[in-house]
Amino acid sequence: MANDKNSPARPGREALGRSRGGLSTKIHLTADRRCRPVSRILSPGQHGDCPQFIPLMEAVRVRRRGLGRPRTRPGAALADKAYSSAANRVYLRKRGIKAVIPVKEDQKKHRRARGRAGARPPAFDAGRYKERNTVERCFSKLRQFRAVATRYDKREFIYQGAVDVASIRIWLRDPVQ
Repeated sequence: MANDKNSPARPGREALGRSRGGLSTKIHLTADRRCRPVSRILSPGQHGDCPQFIPLMEAVRVRRRGLGRPRTRPGAALADKAYSSAANRVYLRKRGIKAVIPVKEDQKKHRRARGRAGARPPAFDAGRYKERNTVERCFSKLRQFRAVATRYDKREFIYQGAVDVASIRIWLRDPVQ
């Protein structure tokens, strides 16, 4: 039962999973303001987005212009509702990263149902959230590469290599000054 929805992700898995459209793979991605990929993780198509958030944020490494260790902490994390969870918000708060993630409607409903014990809703900067389109534009740039858009590769590490090569080409087209 390799594509069983209830089976946990195992190392060595081929990141292929059944979703509504058939076999698919999800690319979880962080991007900078210039629509360049910073970190990437693959997962099977039926797996949720939220559990991949913390490993994705831990994979962020931005090289400094001068000497020194790469930066691992962005100023803010702009994400869609799929990444809205208490665990992700706690992780970001502990690392001093501002969370710009809208709250899901069911989470709002549960908070209201708890009354005063539900606490106050997390802060949300709607103006800053408009910048999240950089990730969508980065996905569009990645999908320009046929090997990434179609995924004919069976092995996960081969497909990961195709995503990495496409990411490198995006970075070479728009280098850091």
